[in-house]
Amino acid sequence: MAPEARLNAADNLDDDDYPAYTMGRAAEMLGTTPAFLRALGEARLITPLRSGGGHRRYSRRQLRVAARARELVDQGTPIEAACRIITLEDRLEEALRVNQELRRSGSRPDAS
Repeated sequence: MAPEARLNAADNLDDDDYPAYTMGRAAEMLGTTPAFLRALGEARLITPLRSGGGHRRYSRRQLRVAARARELVDQGTPIEAACRIITLEDRLEEALRVNQELRRSGSRPDAS
């Protein structure tokens, strides 16, 4: 491996969006099954990247989302509802962030 390739690979270690984990490893880390991860993909909660060979690869950010889904499912929430809850939580978090930024800047959103 060329030295510059090693440097680029090392840069990816800090990247939450870098698809570093195979489906098997991701399922093992989460204590779940590959079928659970596929179900999250089918529900469009997470969209794993594909390797050159077509295998699913997951990032740390996607694993955190999958872990939240697993937590909800373990509490008895159906997977479809868990995915919807997480999507709404993300939207709320983003809306609150934008609202706070607007307050800090003294701007008001257009009422159009």
